[in-house]
Amino acid sequence: MRFDIADASLAEEGLLRIEWAARRMPVLAAIHRRFAGERPLEGLRLGACLHVTAETANLMQALRAGGAEVTLCASNPLSTQDDVAAALVEEGIPVYAVRGEDADRYYGHIRAVLEQAPHVTMDDGADLVTTLLKECSGTDPLGSTEETTTGVLRLRAMAEAGVLRFPVVAVNDSATKHLFDNRHGTGQSALDGILRATNLLFAGRTVVVVGYGDCGTGVAARAQGLGAAVIVVEVDPVRALAAAMEGYRVLPGLEAARRGDVFVTVTGDLHVLRAEHFAVMKDGAVLANAGHFDVEIDLAALEAAAQGRRRVRANLEEWTLRDGRRLYVAAEGRLVNLAAAEGHPADVMDMSFADQALAAEWLAANAGKLEPRVYRLPEYLDAEVARIKLESLGGGVDALTPEQERYLRSWEMGT
Repeated sequence: MRFDIADASLAEEGLLRIEWAARRMPVLAAIHRRFAGERPLEGLRLGACLHVTAETANLMQALRAGGAEVTLCASNPLSTQDDVAAALVEEGIPVYAVRGEDADRYYGHIRAVLEQAPHVTMDDGADLVTTLLKECSGTDPLGSTEETTTGVLRLRAMAEAGVLRFPVVAVNDSATKHLFDNRHGTGQSALDGILRATNLLFAGRTVVVVGYGDCGTGVAARAQGLGAAVIVVEVDPVRALAAAMEGYRVLPGLEAARRGDVFVTVTGDLHVLRAEHFAVMKDGAVLANAGHFDVEIDLAALEAAAQGRRRVRANLEEWTLRDGRRLYVAAEGRLVNLAAAEGHPADVMDMSFADQALAAEWLAANAGKLEPRVYRLPEYLDAEVARIKLESLGGGVDALTPEQERYLRSWEMGT
């Protein structure tokens, strides 16, 4: 078995971490048990490019229980938990992931996964699919899945340009993913990463949230819950209005830059904090990115404006500008919740990775029947994930009476 990890001796610690996460992932556990009996992925090679965490490890185990031959690489150079990578290798799953790997090694790991000629690929940010489309003609998988908003945007652009050669399930668009993982997962884990990197008190500070999608909604709510005054920066007037109606100040980026103490980017876009913003920020402002790629904070522009930089804490760098002001960048501008903390809690990744497992099964069951475009996971599977999760929390849903069902189907029944 080929693999590339940091330290195989960390396996025992990683197994404990995986076990702890498993206790908080009842939906994925139920799928794991069914997969082990039914083997719906028998004979399939599955190549995954995901954050190498304890939660991901539980997904890999479920997919293998379903009969898949699984290979895993990292979807972010700073998100790998090296002990988890070691534990998976110990259990016979090839892993190509080392925390802190440079760009050459990162893409070398992606190519190592693609060398296995996977029948199904699983992506978080679309780097695996992008590399496959650029470099691997004639070896298309029967389908792929995508975990995050940034990746879905890239895949839709591929489909629009006519270069997407196989079907992709946008797992991110499932309600049990984006309404919970993006909002509650990112909301909690992004602030967890900032707190670990800085040990700041949020109460009484002004937090600027750049982007008010599902992720930004969660970050703003959690920051407000910690006592911060929240300013939202948005380009979409409907989302901006939604933020205003939630009680947040909504300002253009340049005005918000003058007021903020902590900045969190969650847009999926390029350079949303850039030179003109750095020029007016307060001395001591903290900059963190909770979007997938490290492009939201224009670090090249910050470097051009700085006269020096130094590491002052784990996962925190101080940039001294020429006028003496200091700006602090968390986790090198990478995904702060995974680079400076442990990512989303297992409780919420339970639903996201249940969706991933079901998406792989759906692609396998529909092999050869799907067009090369971006699909949503069927709603009945989304609803089943929600039902199992709700039951695990001690809840349940009501049922319509026959009379209610007839009323909802009828156009003739009025008052």
